[in-house]
Amino acid sequence: LMSLPVSLAGVVVGKFLAAWAFTGVALALTFPMWITVAYLGDPDHGVILASYIGSFFMAGGYLAIGSCMSALTRNQVIAFVLSVVVCFLFTVSGAPMVLDFFAGWAPQILVEAIASFSFLRHFNAITEGVIDLRDVIYFATLIALWLFANAIAVEMRKAG
Repeated sequence: LMSLPVSLAGVVVGKFLAAWAFTGVALALTFPMWITVAYLGDPDHGVILASYIGSFFMAGGYLAIGSCMSALTRNQVIAFVLSVVVCFLFTVSGAPMVLDFFAGWAPQILVEAIASFSFLRHFNAITEGVIDLRDVIYFATLIALWLFANAIAVEMRKAG
C-alpha cells in the first residue's frame, strides 16, 4: 500500500474514514428500533437523535485509538488488547472510583484534568439531548490527535 502514489495522511485518514463509515452504517441499521419505540410509546426524538450522534462520535474516538494501536504493533491480538485497555482508560477516567483514588493525593486541577478525558462525561452530555460545541470539539480533537499519532507510528515503522 505504501508503494502506491498515496500520501501517508491519505492512507491514515482513508482507513479511518472507511472504518467510521462502516460503523455509521451499522449504527444506522439500528434505526428500526427507533421506529418500534416511537410506535409503542412517545419518546423524545431529539434525545434519541442526539444519542445517535454521540454514539457516532464516540465510535470515531474508539476507532482512532484502535487504528493507532494497530500501527504500533504487527500483532493483531496485541493491538486489540492495547486498544481495549486504552479505550477503557478513556471511558472510566471520569468515574467516581477513579476520581476518588486521585482526589486523596493529587491536586484538584489534576483530578479535573483526568475527569475531562472521560468519554462517558462527554457522551452523557450529548445523550441529554444537547449537542454542546465543547463535546464536539473534544471528540474531533481526540480523533485528530490519535490519527496524528497513527501517522507518526506508520512513518516510524516505514523508516525503521
